[in-house]
Amino acid sequence: MDFIPFTIVDFIDIVLVASIVYGLYRMTRGTNAPYILTGIVVIYVLWVVVKALNMELLQAILGQVINVGVIAIIILFQPELRHFLQMIGRRQGGFNFINRIFNSHNDKEPTLQPIITACAEMSATKTGALIVIAQRSDLSDIIDSGITVDARTSVALLENIFFKNAPLHDGAVIIQNDRVVAAKCILPVTQSPVPKAYGTRHRAAIGITETSDAIVVVVSEETGGISVAFRGKIERNIVPRDLMDNITKHFINNPDSTDREVNTSTK
Repeated sequence: MDFIPFTIVDFIDIVLVASIVYGLYRMTRGTNAPYILTGIVVIYVLWVVVKALNMELLQAILGQVINVGVIAIIILFQPELRHFLQMIGRRQGGFNFINRIFNSHNDKEPTLQPIITACAEMSATKTGALIVIAQRSDLSDIIDSGITVDARTSVALLENIFFKNAPLHDGAVIIQNDRVVAAKCILPVTQSPVPKAYGTRHRAAIGITETSDAIVVVVSEETGGISVAFRGKIERNIVPRDLMDNITKHFINNPDSTDREVNTSTK
């Protein structure tokens, strides 16, 4: 009996396929995607059985379904596929020049003092806040989900937006080029496993940073604790005096900024 030789290429092939399957599993966990995939597999298996039994009518009907299957999958999994491609693009490493060509955002570091002061004061009063500092990634979809503000960033403006009874307090503020461009924005919530202690704001902060280079500052409404999220990781319980350094180290034009892991605290 002849055996097909197992080469290093076959090993790499298996590892890559396993990585893709695992990535798809993590990306779709907690959504309805697994049920849709199960339905697709059942239809395909049924088509194979019908074809083997030569049931012409059912074979013709299911054959048409299979023929448009790729298009149907793209339509059904559009959010998941977009998220997957964004994750690949964010980790593209040596091709950062593509972002620079197609992105018109200014690389100038924003003025952080109003954000730092506002977060310190909101932390003292346990006022919940979710502040997204945009960098090069396009956040137009997120901005469009909220209410346009377009005002210079200031302590008073941020505190008024996140005041508990204010109409814009529920959601995220997007800061771009030292201006609050929108408020009450809806952020994608992470599907990655996180501690149960994390609230909706923390999950949303991780979610938006998984697919963009934005820096997100969170003030907890329950504890007043300040957190900073970047590259899908979050660092919690930051004291106000360290907040400036914690944000600055994640600027894309900072030579010390990398994709390093950020320690996650569950305190």
